[in-house]
Amino acid sequence: MTVLILTCEEDLTADMVVARLHELGVPLIRLDPADFPGEVALSAEYVKGDFEGYLKAGERMVSLSSLRSVWVRRPDTPGAHAPEPSAWLTGESEHALYGVLDCTRARWMNHPAAAARARRKPWQLRTAHHSGFAVPPTVITSFPGVAREFARTYQDVVVKSVSGKHPSDPPMVLPTTRITPDVDFSGVAAGPTQLQVLIHKRADIRLTCVGGQLFAARKKSDPEEVDSRFTEHCLWEPTEVPDRIRHAVDAYMRSAHISYGAFDFAEDADRTWWFLECNQGGQFGFVQLDTDQPITQAVASWLAAAPPPG
Repeated sequence: MTVLILTCEEDLTADMVVARLHELGVPLIRLDPADFPGEVALSAEYVKGDFEGYLKAGERMVSLSSLRSVWVRRPDTPGAHAPEPSAWLTGESEHALYGVLDCTRARWMNHPAAAARARRKPWQLRTAHHSGFAVPPTVITSFPGVAREFARTYQDVVVKSVSGKHPSDPPMVLPTTRITPDVDFSGVAAGPTQLQVLIHKRADIRLTCVGGQLFAARKKSDPEEVDSRFTEHCLWEPTEVPDRIRHAVDAYMRSAHISYGAFDFAEDADRTWWFLECNQGGQFGFVQLDTDQPITQAVASWLAAAPPPG
C-alpha cells in the first residue's frame, strides 16, 4: 500500500521523511496540490454504490484504494500552478481532490477539516484549558475598554497576533510585544487584538506529538525575552515530559482529532509549563538536528502503518 504526501516542491522536512520511507521499503507518491489540474490528475467513479479512483503525479499512477495514509505537510493551494488560475478553479479543484481522498480508507496526518479548526488560536486556548494545561490569562477583543482593563488588572502583558503568522511570512508577521497599561488602546477597535499575561520564562519547550509518541526539547532563555522566534538560536536539549503534560497532550490531541501536533510552552522559575500554542503542521527538523530524537522515524512509521479495516 502507498503513502501519499501532499507538500510543496521544496520541503526539507518532507525530504527527511521520504528518505526514511524509502529505507523502510514503503511505496509513496509525493505531489503538490497546486499542480492539480496539470501535472497532477485524478479520476473517481461512483457506480452502484462502489467507488474507484486513480491519482496521477508525473509518471506515477496510484489507485486510491491502495492508499494507506495521507500526510498533509505544506501543500499549496489547488489550481495555483494552472496556466489561468482563478478562484473558481481553486474551489473546484480543492473540492475534487480532498473530496475524493475523503472517500478512501487512508489515515490522515492531519485531516484538513480538523487541521483548519486546530490552527485557530481562540479554539486552541479553550481546548488547552479543558485538556488540563496551564494557560496564561488571555483576552481577544476589539473593545478598547476591555483591553485597557485587562492591562490594568495584570500589568505585565504582551500583545500578539491572533493568527500567529511565522517570522518567515512577512509582512504578515506581528512580533509578540510587551506593552504597559498606560498605552493608548483606542486602536483596538480597528481589529481583533490579543493580549496575554507575560510569562517570565527560564526556558522554551517544544513538544512534538506523533501519533501518541512524545518528543520534548528544551532551550534556555532570558526571563525578559518576549519572542524567542526573533532571537539568536540556542541549542535544544532533550527533556522529560511531566505526567500532567502527558495526560493533557493526550486529551488535547483527542479533542482536536489530529495525529500530529507541535506544542510550544514557556517554562517559568517554578518549572510550570505554560501553554502558548499547538501548531498542527509545525516543523520538527531543527529539533531533531539538535537532539537526535527520532521524530522523522516516528512520522514515517506512523504513515507506514496499515489503515484500519472496514
